[in-house]
Amino acid sequence: MSTMDRRRFLAGSASLAAMASISSSAFAKTEAVEREAGVKLKLGLNAYSFNGQLRQGTMTLMDAVHFCAKQQVDALDATGYYFPGYPAVPSDEYIDNLKRVAFVNGVAISGTGVRNDFSVADPAARKKDVQMVKDWIVVASKLGAPVIRVFSGGAAPSGSTFDQVMDWMVANFKECAAFGKEHGVVVGLQQHNDFLKTADQTIRVIDAVGSDWFASILDIGSLRSGDPYAEIQKLVPYAVSWQIKEEVGRDGKSEPTDLSKIKAIIDKAGYRGYVPFEALDSGNPEAKIIAFLDKIRRAFAS
Repeated sequence: MSTMDRRRFLAGSASLAAMASISSSAFAKTEAVEREAGVKLKLGLNAYSFNGQLRQGTMTLMDAVHFCAKQQVDALDATGYYFPGYPAVPSDEYIDNLKRVAFVNGVAISGTGVRNDFSVADPAARKKDVQMVKDWIVVASKLGAPVIRVFSGGAAPSGSTFDQVMDWMVANFKECAAFGKEHGVVVGLQQHNDFLKTADQTIRVIDAVGSDWFASILDIGSLRSGDPYAEIQKLVPYAVSWQIKEEVGRDGKSEPTDLSKIKAIIDKAGYRGYVPFEALDSGNPEAKIIAFLDKIRRAFAS
């Protein structure tokens, strides 16, 4: 066993027990993220927090950067939906201007994201979305964003089994991850209570893709089955970014997020990197974001 494989095995061994319900072939290679021990967190704002304003055109991503700067937030997760012309890629002029505005304000662009669907049965539709992901990987590279957020897709189509969908989905993600590697951009899979509903299912995909350039965007609000904190704990070793939300799901019902539990999980597992958060876009978004940010800072201060 090589040194790298041995480190991977040790880093992932804690997750194997939690994956006992998955066939052994699914975790023949455990793709836990290799990182130094300890915790170093950098808060980010997910642009979806300003969804209404960004879609209506009353706010731009540059405005979101300035908001982050004023609130001393380290980074903006600049979702692709809010770039002009999406899903077409923005002009280099727009990319460069956003990058400059972020840089001079001390705000990192921690990532971007697209809305793909790899659960559809039509190979041509999946191929089109693979190309969209690739196009936006190039955008992420130009932005200096280290990760692009992608999804699995909806429910398995009629006449297809879960495992059949998994097979073609994994093939699509392998192609995206290989392209991401070429451009220095990690492809981050956000489980979204869609085709992928549990931590074990998400880990199964990550292991099957088997690439250092494919990992988890840990969405704490979309784990809706069982104990959400147990599910979150399983995914931390695979996470390269987060979606901290105001609510989590327990057995299909929403409850307020216990941020102190999230911090305790991070402290136990270890994580270094960006932790984007998202406040619901209702009422006064700025007030809601600032209030949620204050809660996060107080919970994460210890």
